[in-house]
Amino acid sequence: MSSSAYPLSSHENDGKSKYGGRDLIGYGKTPPDPKWPNNAKVALNFVLNYEEGGENCLLHGDGESEKLLSEIVGAGAIKDQRHANMESLYDYGARAGFWRLHRLLTSQKVPCTVFAVGMALERNPEACQAMKEAEWEVASHGYRWWDYQETPEDVEREHIKRTVAIHEKIFGKKPAGMYQGKPNVNTRKLVVEEGTFLYDSDAYDDDLPYWTFDYGDGKPHLIIPYTLSENDMRFAIPNGWTHGQEFFQFLKDSLDYLIEEGKDGAPKMMTVGLHCRLVGRPGRAAGLKQFIEYAKSKGDDVFICTREQIANHWYENYYPSEK
Repeated sequence: MSSSAYPLSSHENDGKSKYGGRDLIGYGKTPPDPKWPNNAKVALNFVLNYEEGGENCLLHGDGESEKLLSEIVGAGAIKDQRHANMESLYDYGARAGFWRLHRLLTSQKVPCTVFAVGMALERNPEACQAMKEAEWEVASHGYRWWDYQETPEDVEREHIKRTVAIHEKIFGKKPAGMYQGKPNVNTRKLVVEEGTFLYDSDAYDDDLPYWTFDYGDGKPHLIIPYTLSENDMRFAIPNGWTHGQEFFQFLKDSLDYLIEEGKDGAPKMMTVGLHCRLVGRPGRAAGLKQFIEYAKSKGDDVFICTREQIANHWYENYYPSEK
């Protein structure tokens, strides 16, 4: 029926599966077999978000301070006032939580990707050295742990350039990946424009990496989707998890289901999102330790890896010959 039949509600994008950068079809019914190393059924990636010292705070010259998630659903801030409790919670992540997770991951010999905020890296040289010694992948988490929704394009462009420079100075190389975390519709354009990144993870729309051609003169750009479900942020929201056993059980159920899908011919990837100030608490870290041991017990069915390894695998095996 023509749009003229519904003049008050019709739109040029009605009925489209792909529009404005959105794609509701993706791989569809038959996603590709990623052919993970050793015929693994799941590529499992642990991501440690290092944000402490890069959040909104009047002491950083910001006009507002971060607000507790328990006080407002989603990210929030209070204007013209310091938030002492929030400052202290972030400080715990840098002072104690990071080191607990560092000991756990290194003792278990588990590869890790760090989503690192540039300003936070500059404030803790000892943590940076520990990341280097552990040979973790350190991806960019932007220069600030901000909501970039209304940040001017020139400011965000400078932030991306600045955080790349910080990575080069500290780690001797540019970051392979980018996860702004709270981006806007221009962020990916700026990420591609920078010309540094193998991939970005500002998406939650698939269980496998995929290519987009909408940026950089139509050249392929790799997206490795992240997760907000297999993520310890659920400890910080109302009616979220309260103890480590819930974290373990949810991760175990997710991994078991994905392994079964892989055995049925559709292997996937799984990301576990971690935060120093959240799962860095001992009772929660216990649940993470239990899950790591469980994942390792699955042998070759689970390929524990970094996001850079996933990106390199996708470039080597699935780089598109043409659009």
